[in-house]
Amino acid sequence: MTAGFTLRDYHPPDEDAAIALWQRTWQEAYPSIDFAARVDWWRSRWRDELVPSADIIVAEQDGVVAGFVTIDAAGYLDQLVVDSTHWGSQLATQLVDAAKRRSPAGITLLVNKDNNRAIRFYLRNGFKHAGEDVNPTSGRPVLKMAWVP
Repeated sequence: MTAGFTLRDYHPPDEDAAIALWQRTWQEAYPSIDFAARVDWWRSRWRDELVPSADIIVAEQDGVVAGFVTIDAAGYLDQLVVDSTHWGSQLATQLVDAAKRRSPAGITLLVNKDNNRAIRFYLRNGFKHAGEDVNPTSGRPVLKMAWVP
């Protein structure tokens, strides 16, 4: 337990809370995009791609899912999601540290190029710029970032 949060492995009953948190936080970060329309796609991606291939570490506070991080065997961090009421707290750092422990050889990720808050967070947590790309789903420009111990 850290700062009032318990970090633990994902369990299937967490699915609805995780999907709802994912949708809500992305909606807050990008209010002009209708993320409610993407919930079915997210659920399918969650079940078919993330759950089978990634470790998912859940942060729980008082029995409520407050965040999660996904990290696959290759060290790719696909999602770091933290409830906006905890933005600026140590929760995201605790989740990234847990991902680093699961992938001690290094981590790569993609972050939307216009997500300055997230980019600053990753830089503070030891990630470096590693190139640029375009998200194949959204078409938005992304930065590649990497953490190497």
